[in-house]
Amino acid sequence: MLATLPLLLSAAAPQAIALADTPRIPVAEPAPQADPQAAPRDDGDIVITARRREERLQNVPIAVSVLSGETISNTGAFNVNRLQTLQPSLQFYSSNPRNSAINIRGLGAPFGLTNDGIEQGVGLYIDQVYIGRVGASTFDFVDVERVEVLRGPQGTLYGKNTTAGAVNITTKKPSFEPEATFEVSTGNYGLVQIKASASAPIADGKLAARISTSVTKRGGTIYDITKDQNLQKQDNFSVRGQLLWRATPTLDLTFSADLSLQNPYCCVQYYARLAPTQRPLARQYTALAAAFGYTPPSFDPFDRVTDLDASINSRQEVGGLSLVGSWDVGSATVTSVTAWRYWDWKPANDRDFVGLPITTVSQNPSQQKQLSQEMRISSNGQRKFSYTLGAFFFNQTINTQGSQVQGPAASRWLLSGADASNPNVLDGLTSTNTISFDNTSFAVFGKLNWALTDKLHVQPGLRLNYDKKSGFYESVVSIANAQYNFVATADNVAALLAAFPNPSAARTTFQNQINTLAPQRYSPRFSAWNLSGDLTLSYDATPDVHFYATYARSFKSGGINLSGLPLNSTSTGVDLSTQTVKPEKVNHFEVGLKTQFLDRKLTVNLAGFWDEITDYQATVNNNAINVIRGYLANAGKVRVRGVEWDSSLRPSPRLSLYFNGAYTDARYVDFKNAPCPPELSGGSATAPGGVTDPAGTPGGRSPAYCDISGQILPGISKWALSWGGEFNVPVGNGKAYIGYDGSYRSRFSSNPSRSAYMDIAGYSLSNLRAGYRTDKFNVYGWVRNVFDQHYFELLSAQSGSTGLIVGQPGDPRTYGATLRVSF
Repeated sequence: MLATLPLLLSAAAPQAIALADTPRIPVAEPAPQADPQAAPRDDGDIVITARRREERLQNVPIAVSVLSGETISNTGAFNVNRLQTLQPSLQFYSSNPRNSAINIRGLGAPFGLTNDGIEQGVGLYIDQVYIGRVGASTFDFVDVERVEVLRGPQGTLYGKNTTAGAVNITTKKPSFEPEATFEVSTGNYGLVQIKASASAPIADGKLAARISTSVTKRGGTIYDITKDQNLQKQDNFSVRGQLLWRATPTLDLTFSADLSLQNPYCCVQYYARLAPTQRPLARQYTALAAAFGYTPPSFDPFDRVTDLDASINSRQEVGGLSLVGSWDVGSATVTSVTAWRYWDWKPANDRDFVGLPITTVSQNPSQQKQLSQEMRISSNGQRKFSYTLGAFFFNQTINTQGSQVQGPAASRWLLSGADASNPNVLDGLTSTNTISFDNTSFAVFGKLNWALTDKLHVQPGLRLNYDKKSGFYESVVSIANAQYNFVATADNVAALLAAFPNPSAARTTFQNQINTLAPQRYSPRFSAWNLSGDLTLSYDATPDVHFYATYARSFKSGGINLSGLPLNSTSTGVDLSTQTVKPEKVNHFEVGLKTQFLDRKLTVNLAGFWDEITDYQATVNNNAINVIRGYLANAGKVRVRGVEWDSSLRPSPRLSLYFNGAYTDARYVDFKNAPCPPELSGGSATAPGGVTDPAGTPGGRSPAYCDISGQILPGISKWALSWGGEFNVPVGNGKAYIGYDGSYRSRFSSNPSRSAYMDIAGYSLSNLRAGYRTDKFNVYGWVRNVFDQHYFELLSAQSGSTGLIVGQPGDPRTYGATLRVSF
């Protein structure tokens, strides 16, 4: 594909990504909503020049928010996690960089630990390149020009299909005028952050270069008394280089290379609260901890102390090369985006979440490589019929070498009966996993804009997509201690079990061992074609009032389970019917209104949406005694509906204000065989689905499954708000200013099936900044989480139905100062 690049080079000089940088049809350009620092023109418009002409984006019938690089820097939103405080419809969840997910309007990825065999419903793009690993989103933004958050399906204008939306990150491009920027920040917890960029011409008017780098180091916010170390540290390094070759007045080539290293001493969850389960009381957390003489260092998680005893690490390395070209052939522009990327993940986790040697090793090092090629041709200029046509190829491979080791406390913590009193039963029990994944995707897509009149437009789009996924999963279980010594594989486990008399204590012990860590091997496959499309009607009532309505039929590709499968009834094999999951099918309805008043000083944009998803891909945990990673299954139907607004007011150059919000009602319509919440799990026997016998009594019979139809989806607040502004006064050659940014998220569930003990309470965050800036420098002090709000980012249940709920607290109050200088 690289060989074809000179023939098929790209749209308008790459000044922005995807929807914003090429001369696609006018309706496809994202219209920024309410960035109070986006520097509008004197007439009140927020504009981009991605097609080498100014365009008024408020006309565009797409729900999208755009944040300028200046806003991102000033508000401290230097990664996707912090970006969600400014974007109410955006949700970001991360227990560590690998287990990260970006959702928009509550959709995108199943809530829980990552499964490599499925796709994200929210696309992450950096300079038009699709990023296959969401872990890259935990890195600091480097030399960003703007970030666009598009809401709703985007498959008919994007290379990779996205059913929930997209996050587009556009970095600054090489300049033919010399320029440089240097920024340094320092703060409490030992924060030091340095960012620098420089750009200059190499050959006047022909060749320019840009290099950018970022370094962030910060001490931890949680103290581990076992290791005498602070956890949740930050240690990030990124560098990015670009070369822009203006080969002819109509042909640009941009070559980019980037490398990012992240080596934080994190990521931890620890004691948050207890939930009663169906386990006998003697086998729930309080009694188990007492049997070991164990007490956590604090029962208040916001004391920020823990005693985790296993190794902790979250090192990842991300990098890649890309070549983007744009060739203006007169009536159209041809775009090519060629990219190769890699991701290397080296973790270490304490997955029992307590200071006891239950699980002493839990890690899944992974290596991913991806190759992508996107081609587009888009009509230029305003005409009755405008179009974009494209093709996209994507291939990725992932190889994982997992391991899990049980410690001397595992038998008592996880087992019952005589085996619970014998540490040797599980001490040293080891699962060694070999996992591989290969995914190839190909698509052709197109979008038409038909101007029926000067005010009324019809925009149909189609996408034909093919996905092929293949994988391999093998888990070999072994133990070698003073009492037990065996190696169990998928081939010999049945023979090993048959060698024990039935019934016998030895057979029961072996069954307990292979139920704790199960030998498995399977090779799932999935492939499918699908056709999706959308139709938008837009009407420009006046130059400042615009209506639109959209229907989209979209698909999220099916997938394969690569985190292990539930066992069959004899525990000698896996249930192969669960190795694949069906595609999600999305019916999306949206209406929107975009308005401006007071000479375009006031912007108010509204959107209402209704999504119905069949075969929703959900995380399922079968509550086995030591299942750490759940598997995927399809829920019958999910419905997500809501209303969003983006508003900004700039009454004068001295004052800017914004108020954005989202109301989201997301529920399972049909999910009759869902996993049960912790309080209905762990019974000594299994009752029919949805039945507990006796109800709520510890030691009773747990439901095999629960009907959670009508319950809310996890991870989604019904209300999410962001508000703030900035006020400045002239002082000398510059301005003194003070700014405030606030956000609020209402209560949300942190468990796939809602639990009375796993809701995260609503919380509000306030951030302040004050400083002085001129055209050349900006110096300011800042405080984040001014009121030191105590809140959780995530809650999880310890495996084994002990009743322990562990949490990941959000950052405490932080403060510091930043100096930014431009040359």
